[in-house]
Amino acid sequence: MALDVTFGVSTWLWTSPFNKDTVSLFPKIKSFGYDAVEIPVEDPDLIDLKLVKAALKENELKPIICGAFGPTRDFTHEDPTFHQTCFDYLDSCFEIAAELGAGFVAGPMYSAVGKARLVSPEQRKVEWDRAVQNLRKVCHRAGEFGLEIALETLNRFETDLINTAEELKQLIIDINEPQAKALLDGFHVSIEEPSIEEAIRSVGDKLIHVQVSENYRGTPGTGQTNWAAWKKGLEEVGYSGTISIESFTPNVKELAGAVCIWKPLVPSQDGFAKEGLEFLKKWARN
Repeated sequence: MALDVTFGVSTWLWTSPFNKDTVSLFPKIKSFGYDAVEIPVEDPDLIDLKLVKAALKENELKPIICGAFGPTRDFTHEDPTFHQTCFDYLDSCFEIAAELGAGFVAGPMYSAVGKARLVSPEQRKVEWDRAVQNLRKVCHRAGEFGLEIALETLNRFETDLINTAEELKQLIIDINEPQAKALLDGFHVSIEEPSIEEAIRSVGDKLIHVQVSENYRGTPGTGQTNWAAWKKGLEEVGYSGTISIESFTPNVKELAGAVCIWKPLVPSQDGFAKEGLEFLKKWARN
């Protein structure tokens, strides 16, 4: 049975941060056959809304807004000023998403990316409770914009809070707000989950976005990913959203350092985007 999905790609595949020059990628992305473009909001002040909105319309691309959660954007920090920084940042992301017509803001917004330590159960509960309390407020704010949030699991090297779909499901249950939804990223799933199908079933109808690459962050279809399991799981939960390719380039040193990509994964980032989409479209049809 064919999956009823659309396909997107993150501009992180080519460049970072997203700014007024990044919209020059939109015609190419559309020409490759994509339906959507992921817009990573590293610095909201760099997003020219009027320019981006016009470029999306001209190229008939759907926007997907993704957040970036560095050390200062941390809802689990003991200092509440870090929480306020994150609230302010997400407010900007919500304004951008609402203006561009996106339905949600995505990302691992529960904690700062890279905060990965061995902590006591007591400390983990303190930080979990902080994340839950703060994300409830985020959900209320998202609701005021008519938006949802797509919370993403990360692998153990990038966070110690939410590594598995089961943990993500529990977080969503604890938040207990209708705006709290799920995002699964194939790269992280390939590291942390014993079963891709069970991971997808765990979040079930809360799943509103999927990101993919290969197990080594490379072009879909060239690695060890169990694509049959992905398809079966997505069919079981009736997923009909966007499947986006997310990977990175070593040419952007700061971002490459953050995700530990020290060498090119492919001869060409354009080739990555084109061949990856060709594989995904065939995979979704068969």
